[in-house]
Parts: sequence; structure tokens; C-alpha cells
Amino acid sequence: MTNDERPPSRAALSWGLLFVGLLLPVAALMRSASRGDDALPDFGMVPSFTLVDQRGAVLTPSKLAGTPWFADFVYTHCEGSCPVLSGEMSRLQRRVGDRARLVSFSVDPARDTPEALTAYAQRFAASPGDWLFVGGEVGAMRELIRQGFHLAVLDADPRDGQPAGAIAHSEKIVLVDAKLRIRRYYDGGDGRWIDDALRDLNVLGAATEAHS
Repeated sequence: MTNDERPPSRAALSWGLLFVGLLLPVAALMRSASRGDDALPDFGMVPSFTLVDQRGAVLTPSKLAGTPWFADFVYTHCEGSCPVLSGEMSRLQRRVGDRARLVSFSVDPARDTPEALTAYAQRFAASPGDWLFVGGEVGAMRELIRQGFHLAVLDADPRDGQPAGAIAHSEKIVLVDAKLRIRRYYDGGDGRWIDDALRDLNVLGAATEAHS
């Protein structure tokens, strides 16, 4: 077999799958239709789930309805992008006040027990009740992230030079409106995203007032 005929490496396949997953929100945007109630796109409803937050309380979508919320996807053992994303969410928490809640979904719920999530929440000065850190059954969480939020998540292979237990996942942050509809994806690595998020909250608020 020549070099040109060699199959792609496992690393190339893994990161290729992640790249495709990162493009899913773009594809969804191209398919989405305007709801007509404001200027934000509509990526569909957050599906049903039953998870557990850092306090050990059961969390379902109905408990998040009524207020917009921002979601990100991290895990407590991560030494790469997760602390950066959580730092950004901490900045958002300080600026957003009580206008929205924050929900961090663990992509490693098998290890991220409520105790581990509590310690991680304290590390980033998360306001109890306003910023939730959520775990649950591994398969259900992966399905929620992939099918519900249209984002990538997969286990990295240590043979590809990744540390044992590393997980490749999206760095997107997601805005969900008070009716549990996904309205925007932000690049958590772009320092300007928080300003965009605050403007989008204003749009949602104006639309709610117009319809009240």
C-alpha cells in the first residue's frame, strides 16, 4: 500500500468527526426558520432529560423553563479548554445577573460526581442555584449533547498522544430561551461572545415584552 493509499489515522478520524460535529450548528442554522417573534434563529426545542446537579437535585427541562439560560460542556478533570470555558462562564455570570441562568453539562459524568462538581463550581465562584453543574448517565448525556444540542463529544484515544481520560468536545456555548428553544451558539474562545450574548438577551426580553 502506498502512502497515498494508507487509510486515515485514528487521530485524523477522531478529530475529523469532532470537526464535523462543530459544524452541525452551522448546518442547523441553514435549515432553521425564523419564528417571527424576534431576530434570533430557532434551532429547535431542548429534548427531555433527567439529570442530577451538583447539589444532588434532579434537573429536568421544566425546571429551567421560564428564564433564558446558557449551556456549556466541560468536565472537571480537563486541563485544556474546560477551565477557559468555565472562566468565561464565570465572567458571564457576573455580567448577566438574574436575567439568565447558567448550566454546565459534564461530558464525563461517570467521574463527575455531585461532590466533584461542587468542588469545581466553588473553584469558579458559581452562584448556587443560578449556575448549575450537571451530571447523569453517560449514554444519556452523550445522546443529549449530540442529538439535543447538535454538538460533538467523543473519547480521545491515548494512543494518539492524548492524556488518558481526555474527551474531545465542543467549545460552543449555547443560549436557550425561556420556552426551552435553542437560539444561538457562541464560540467560547472568542472574548467578544459575552457582549453578543447580552445583546441577544435584550432581544429575547424585548420580544417577551412585545408579546405580553
